[in-house]
Amino acid sequence: MKLNRRALLQLSAASVTLGAFSLPALAQIDELVIAYNVTLPSWDPTTGPSAVNPTIQGIYQSVFDQFILQQPDLKPAPGLLTEWGWNEDYSQIWMVVREGVKWHDGSDFTAEDVAWSLARVADPATGSPIQFVWGTLENHRVEGNRVIADVKQFDPTIFKWMYFLTGYVLPKAYYEKVGAEGFEAAPIGTGPYMVEKFERNAFVRLKANEAYWGGAPEFKTVTIKFVTDAAARVAEIESGNSHVTLEMPYEEYDRLKGSMNGVATPISDIGMIFLNDIDVMLDPNVRKAAVHAIDKQAIIDRLLSGYGVKIDTLETPEYEAYDPSITVDYSPEKAVELLAASGYSTDNPVKFKIQTTRGFKPKDYEMIQAIVGLWRRVGIEAEIEVYEIAKHYELRAADQLAPAAFYNWGNSVGDPTTGTGFAMYGPSPHSVWDGQDLIDMIDPLWGEKDEAKRIAGWKAVDRFIAEEALVIPLLQYVQPILSAKGVVVTPHASGALLPHLMTRG
Repeated sequence: MKLNRRALLQLSAASVTLGAFSLPALAQIDELVIAYNVTLPSWDPTTGPSAVNPTIQGIYQSVFDQFILQQPDLKPAPGLLTEWGWNEDYSQIWMVVREGVKWHDGSDFTAEDVAWSLARVADPATGSPIQFVWGTLENHRVEGNRVIADVKQFDPTIFKWMYFLTGYVLPKAYYEKVGAEGFEAAPIGTGPYMVEKFERNAFVRLKANEAYWGGAPEFKTVTIKFVTDAAARVAEIESGNSHVTLEMPYEEYDRLKGSMNGVATPISDIGMIFLNDIDVMLDPNVRKAAVHAIDKQAIIDRLLSGYGVKIDTLETPEYEAYDPSITVDYSPEKAVELLAASGYSTDNPVKFKIQTTRGFKPKDYEMIQAIVGLWRRVGIEAEIEVYEIAKHYELRAADQLAPAAFYNWGNSVGDPTTGTGFAMYGPSPHSVWDGQDLIDMIDPLWGEKDEAKRIAGWKAVDRFIAEEALVIPLLQYVQPILSAKGVVVTPHASGALLPHLMTRG
């Protein structure tokens, strides 16, 4: 059977059995097919829970531009903003807006779009989950191709947010014309691809933006199929039904990388277990025992085929506040002693629930299974509950996570505020740990202008968190990507899979 575009989309929508069809040779097709590991709940990259889902940023960045471009090595570069900075007394920021850019509907991108986008997400009524960051600016105004904003509250990371979660520029005139529902139905951006067709929970088909300011993408049509099951993604690429996929089990990556293109590089994502300060997690002996009982290196070596970097804080070696002296040893003996001090043992185990995704990241469920097995040996009996990543966001925002909950935290700007800060600061909607002692340590750091003092303060926070076992950091991820011969993928250290960085070759 010869597979054309229509047939492929019909297959995607109907979930026809994989393997019954094959794509034509790469040179003959004009449509790149990617098997993606998550679905896309919403098209607005600035509001709602989806806006802070690091895994779907690659889809957003295919359609929308951020204020500042982030390169594959995570360094910032001129994008829709060509220059930016503070005035002398840090009371204002200024930004120079790129000229000659077009929205997908052909209208001109202007400085008004930048000012409006910043003011919109600063308004609590819009529902931006990062409003507390954008709300530190006010009085956004345009002077020629420059945008000026007054600093209501100093935030040393404000420009980093312009290439991070929710840092996207949306079209003022179009959005005001069609409204939120109209934008959701027909989103437009200035990005390298335009949305041609979207079927929720099935696929999105993208068409190249030939007028893209950064140069038109090589693949003119891209279909992103939402395939949340890791085994199904392997089947997709092995059968030839997709050209590119990611986040498969590492043994499958090792098995297939010889027959196709494979790339596996460390990314800014970390695997961690949130501890919610409820029930038994209020007991420090239980928390510390749970940490000491986990042999992280063995999990990386045996479950992840060595693909991963063990971490004991929420900072990876590439992050600005990484402190290699903060370590927590693997000691099941110490875990037994701690549990005994609180009256628990293998005959009388402490019991709680742990939530996890399954297939969202390589071996996520299996890692939690292994951890639960290690816990059982020392006197911890944990019940596993599997949830979808979207459910995790709902529960975390409502502070309703289980006592333990696995999550993948993406911090592609590497700043401690966007890692440790939001994950562990009680008032943040992203945190479930509400201890006042930790809040008091973090509070002065939000607006610290002395950079050395700020980073030192965050290292002290990380040490306190490790000593009190307020969270369980596990590993820095290595992201596996497989592509068909002839498709070259440029990996992005943020973990975003970006079709406009894919070429033939």
